[in-house]
Amino acid sequence: MISWTTITVWTVSALLAAGIGWSRYEKKKTHHKFLAELAAMDRKRREKLLSRLQPDVQTEIRQQLMLRYGLS
Repeated sequence: MISWTTITVWTVSALLAAGIGWSRYEKKKTHHKFLAELAAMDRKRREKLLSRLQPDVQTEIRQQLMLRYGLS
């Protein structure tokens, strides 16, 4: 027999998992959109924007731009 506690725990767990999944999806979608916007910018403006970011983030974004769009 299934108790109300079990049903409640499973429901809360399912909602939490759905929320985490949705959050990761939105983060990835935003990242892709940001890369596309950077690729559409002229080089000078893109470099100015990238220079404001942390060095490790700069490196990661530059690598992604090179891999996806062939840009430096």
